[in-house]
Amino acid sequence: MLLSAVILGLMGSFHCVGMCGPIAFMLPVDHNKPAKKLFQVFLYHIGRLTSYSLIGLIFGFLGKGLYVFGLQQRLSIIIGVLMIIIILIPYKTFGKYNFSKPIYSFLSKIKSRLGKELQKKSPDTFLTIGLLNGLLPCGLVYMAVFGSIATANPWLGALFMSLFGLGTIPLMTTAVYFGSMLKGSAKKSVQRLIPVFVILVGLLFILRGMGLGIPYISPAPVMQVVDSTLECH
Repeated sequence: MLLSAVILGLMGSFHCVGMCGPIAFMLPVDHNKPAKKLFQVFLYHIGRLTSYSLIGLIFGFLGKGLYVFGLQQRLSIIIGVLMIIIILIPYKTFGKYNFSKPIYSFLSKIKSRLGKELQKKSPDTFLTIGLLNGLLPCGLVYMAVFGSIATANPWLGALFMSLFGLGTIPLMTTAVYFGSMLKGSAKKSVQRLIPVFVILVGLLFILRGMGLGIPYISPAPVMQVVDSTLECH
């Protein structure tokens, strides 16, 4: 499950470049000093990972609450189904129902603050830009959030989101250094594979929730394992 977070980040980073690429392109890095530029990009990524981790921590708590009520297995299945449905439903359909309206004010403040920070060059600026960038709405981040809920553990939820963020670092770093090279058919080809991978991750969540007793993929529920052990004795 944690490996799927990294791969989701790696594959989804092509989508991230499309959504957050303009921010990466506009980072006020010092192009004349390679070492300083690398450190500035590092701070930017640390900021993003921090936001992702906090989001994972919060939704991991939510998943833990559902686990306490014995809903973990069902939750995993529901999340897997939601992932697949969201990918299969045409984007235009979602366009008719803007789910971001309730938080427009919050998002406008983030974007306004981002605009101000992009004009600065102090060390804390890059950390702040990363933190704000991590809070912007993104379809792939929503998928990762589903995964953090399914962990049913705040710390694993934070780890899941952190690993997702780590997966996005290679391409987002490339966007900072070689933004103009990310255009072309290769990028579009990989973007076509993103829905396929999300569906595979969704199926993995469904299998996990079914508790079929398949090691690492669909482990049996804890109570079932305990009962089997007691029978053996």
